[in-house]
Amino acid sequence: MPVFERYRRAYLKTPPSASGRTRHDPTLGFAGAALSGILATTAAMRRIRPPGGGVDTIALNVARRRVVARDQDVVELTLTAAHGGTLPRWYPGAHLDVHLPSGLVRQYSLCGDPSTDDHYRIAVRRIPDGGGGSAEVHDALPEGSTVHTHGPRNAFPLTVPGRGSPASRFRFIAGGIGITPILPMLDLARRLQVDWSMVYTGRSRDSLPFIDEVAAHGDAIAIRTDDNHGLPTAAELLGDCPEGTAVYACGPAPMLTAIRTALVGRDDVELHFERFASAPVVDGRPFRVTLAGTGETVGVAASETLLAALRRAGVNPPYSCQQGFCGTCRTRVLAGEPDHRDTLLTAPERAAGLMLTCVSRAAGDSSLTLDL
Repeated sequence: MPVFERYRRAYLKTPPSASGRTRHDPTLGFAGAALSGILATTAAMRRIRPPGGGVDTIALNVARRRVVARDQDVVELTLTAAHGGTLPRWYPGAHLDVHLPSGLVRQYSLCGDPSTDDHYRIAVRRIPDGGGGSAEVHDALPEGSTVHTHGPRNAFPLTVPGRGSPASRFRFIAGGIGITPILPMLDLARRLQVDWSMVYTGRSRDSLPFIDEVAAHGDAIAIRTDDNHGLPTAAELLGDCPEGTAVYACGPAPMLTAIRTALVGRDDVELHFERFASAPVVDGRPFRVTLAGTGETVGVAASETLLAALRRAGVNPPYSCQQGFCGTCRTRVLAGEPDHRDTLLTAPERAAGLMLTCVSRAAGDSSLTLDL
């Protein structure tokens, strides 16, 4: 089957999200269009599986490791089915929840070719002061090792003009490792002959992964680095951004905040974005939590997440995405009223006292007692 036809059929039968529903950024509008962010509000994503790799997961072997940034801080992994055979198909914007040998669960965007079904490709930047997942991938996951996943999920779907989007052109914006979900989108836009442009930005050319692969797309892509041009403005990132543009952006929180702010009031532009870091706390109030297991009390500042406060205090509860969509950090509240800021937990789960520590807080001036 020709590549174009294969993608055409895939998009005709595949909804723009896991359940065909959309995610919205309430600060922006686009006539008749969905503005999607990283928050997943689909019923399918609410069916969260246990965090550990078990019988319902797919075992993947690390078939190949390759450094893909000149500063040596980004490694690409090629993953194949441990027992042979084909892997579940995916579409641009999808990611894997990767269960590492240590028990940590981390999300990594799929950055290979969606038309292949014999391997997955992900890339991981080393984060020295992170939660340990990237260090494990870089230092303790050699070729031949095994990880697990439940298969691809998509919280950042590319909606093609004429197949779910009223837009007529794409503007892609990638910051550093944010290139990973964008790479398959570029290839699909080219194959479908949709008008598109892109800016790829980062600290330096040495820090940018897949720079040769990106540059091969030619003049449609502008590569700009902070060491040569300074920090980019929202106007530089968006370009002329005419009416009917769908913007797909992935990168650090300050970059995304600048883009969102610049597009406020632009009802003729569609914005889709994905973070690879936790969002800043909005309208937070300080509160305290008590850990039922030890009786220890931890203060949570107005501008920090409950998860960050727990980790600062030396408590290490399970977590993964830090953005309220994976469910790994679900914790039971034994006393107090949570301020639920996720769109993942169902009403029965909330009634049962569950909350997500990565985004949710205490309601009002109350304190919480957690089953930790």
